[in-house]
Amino acid sequence: MSNASPSESVEKSGISQRAASWWKKLTAVERSEWRPLLWSFSYFFALLCGYYIIRPMRDEMGIAGGVEHLQWMFTGTFLVMLLVVPLFGWLARSFAPRRFLPYVYYFFIGNLLLFFALFRSDLNHVYVARAFFIWASVFNLFIVSVFWSFMADIFSNTQAKRLFGVIAAGGTTGALVGPALTAMLVLPLGPTNLLLLSAAFMGWAVLCIHRLVAWQRSSPSTSSRDDNAEKTKTGDPDDTPMGGGVLAGIRLIFQSPYLIGICFLMLLFTTLATFLYFQQAFIIREHFDDPSQRTALFAAMDFSVNGLTLATQIFLTSRIVRRFGLGWTLATVPLLLAAGFMALGLMSALWVIVAVQVLRRAGNYAIMRPGREMLYVVLSKEEKYKAKNFIDTVIYRGGDAASAWVYSGMLAIGLSGAGISLVAVPIAFIWAWISYRLGKHQEQIAAFSIAAETSEHK
Repeated sequence: MSNASPSESVEKSGISQRAASWWKKLTAVERSEWRPLLWSFSYFFALLCGYYIIRPMRDEMGIAGGVEHLQWMFTGTFLVMLLVVPLFGWLARSFAPRRFLPYVYYFFIGNLLLFFALFRSDLNHVYVARAFFIWASVFNLFIVSVFWSFMADIFSNTQAKRLFGVIAAGGTTGALVGPALTAMLVLPLGPTNLLLLSAAFMGWAVLCIHRLVAWQRSSPSTSSRDDNAEKTKTGDPDDTPMGGGVLAGIRLIFQSPYLIGICFLMLLFTTLATFLYFQQAFIIREHFDDPSQRTALFAAMDFSVNGLTLATQIFLTSRIVRRFGLGWTLATVPLLLAAGFMALGLMSALWVIVAVQVLRRAGNYAIMRPGREMLYVVLSKEEKYKAKNFIDTVIYRGGDAASAWVYSGMLAIGLSGAGISLVAVPIAFIWAWISYRLGKHQEQIAAFSIAAETSEHK
């Protein structure tokens, strides 16, 4: 039994309300959104923590497999994507998203256990290293693409603008903890045993999916918002497979200028990211001969990127979108990267490539990635899963492979790293323009949908 007087209770209640109001203003989160937000935050934390535990291993495997063979490993990644996407299309056609999502992660948990066995075997290390580099590149894109498809499906456009930055911060927190765990545990445990820890975090992600599905079922007004009338007639549509062909994502893209624009955005993004990755690999190889030093530098870069990203995602991303609009939000990173390539064109030093790479990745995770995912919120369920997955995987890795060969070709004809950096500058400006136009188009689609819904209720 409480001994507090009524006046003390009122005072405490007032303090609590003021604290809640202050936190709401700071993070732009409604009271009813905390439960799904925290599970989504935890879900993304587990995914990226699990990935970033093994990411330094992937980057080291890229060098161990031969820097001169990187373009082949990028091509191999693209070919594997071509094999995996039809399988994902079959899952999306045959099973409801809430049913097949856990099995996607179970599949990758099995892969982690397989690589654990391979690294402990007597097989040729170079070939296992190349296979792991390719697999990790596929793994990263698939788990993140499926995550954001789910987020775009369960949150509205208005919620996405307020919450996606905070949800992305969950991934950033995981990406901070992952490299820290790697740095602490890689020496006492060895790199191979870290694969088991990564698998444990994938299991955590599956638990979060089940909790979000339970929330989605209990909150019909927040999930499948546009299907409520259909629910009354046929039951819950979230338990119904999407149907369509296994390659329906390709058809959807060619039918939509908007999705084609997102493909160009992704191609330009991955082209410049690949150019920067190659420069990073060559410059770091020139400065460090010891694989352990290179792995430590990669882990330190990951930690710096994610530390810089975290506060931006929690406190600034939603405000940037609301203040400047989605168009300028999406254009920010390519404009900054144009300046970064100019700097590399003038001075290809180690500290310059590290600074540009850290700032580019932080800007991508804090601003570009949440903004890019908002482009899908206004689309249909099939577009959110099938078309988006094709863009996030095949288009992304296809751009990787093509730009890797373009980079090698420019080196072959005598262009230096500095010269390639200057070639990248106008590409960054084109990327900025396309990003701006897509952001404006998304806002128009959202406004039209709201107007149509309002007229239907009159």
